[in-house]
Amino acid sequence: MNETKRVEISWPGLDITVAAELDQRNPALAQCLWDALPYRSLQGHALVAGYHLYHLAPVHTLLHTPAEYKVDRRTVPDGTLFCSRLQHLGIKYGELTEPMTATPIGQVVEDDLDALTQAGRDVWNAVYTTKQPVIAEVRRAGEAGGHVLPRLPIGDPQLNALAADVHAETERIWLDPPRELVDLHQGRIPSGAGSYETVLTTLLFVNGETRPLGYSCYGGLVRAALDGMPMPWLRQMTRQLAHTPAEFLGYCGLDTLWGFTQRLLDGLERLDCHEDFVAVMAHMALYCNCLGGWNLHLFPWEAGESLRRTTEPA
Repeated sequence: MNETKRVEISWPGLDITVAAELDQRNPALAQCLWDALPYRSLQGHALVAGYHLYHLAPVHTLLHTPAEYKVDRRTVPDGTLFCSRLQHLGIKYGELTEPMTATPIGQVVEDDLDALTQAGRDVWNAVYTTKQPVIAEVRRAGEAGGHVLPRLPIGDPQLNALAADVHAETERIWLDPPRELVDLHQGRIPSGAGSYETVLTTLLFVNGETRPLGYSCYGGLVRAALDGMPMPWLRQMTRQLAHTPAEFLGYCGLDTLWGFTQRLLDGLERLDCHEDFVAVMAHMALYCNCLGGWNLHLFPWEAGESLRRTTEPA
């Protein structure tokens, strides 16, 4: 008989807490989340798909744990919880327009759906307008909250030191915006990136490079390694996928990311086993995904306030 797994998702700054139950639609994914509790994370909001909350969960195994059951997000009830290979815990709270396949793991209880809707509206206002960070806390029901970022050990001393530094930096910026991104969004760009002194274009390109670097490059490399891709191919794919976007992001002001990437590329030949490769790339993925989350929060979305969807004919 399966034990009922009840969780609480709280936004202390909003004074809102909702209860949810994890279910057996994707038991392996639900277990990944359960094992990682409790944790805190910057709460984000969908910017394209509709009424949907998501945040980065500090769970390395979400990068590769297979899903057994998939749905079209648009078709499931409000309050459905999802886990994804983007390391997200997502919660639908209203209409969604994106026909995206997703992997449900649970459901917010009926009595808390109104509170969830209010949380969604408040988070949207924070992301789109006020820029006041909203922190989510996910915990087992009835248990204390808390927060720990997982640390994966690596056999090679040089690469283990890199992973330790990436882990420490990820921990430092997990709940506080990275100074480099704050400077960038306030127009302090030492390289002079931004034609004719514009900042918005640079912010747009930084967002466009950071998200796929974490989601596709490093997340994809983890999955490729676990699928058995030979080490020489993995090293070559890392060079091909990681260098150019990280170098560009360094030019735009993300020097720490570029420094980590250079150390990773310099030590690639020292990686001779899949286990160590997965650990290093998982730490890079979580760090890049954390940068991406902060960039989405800080981005001046109100700059597009005059651009509104229309149903009028062309």
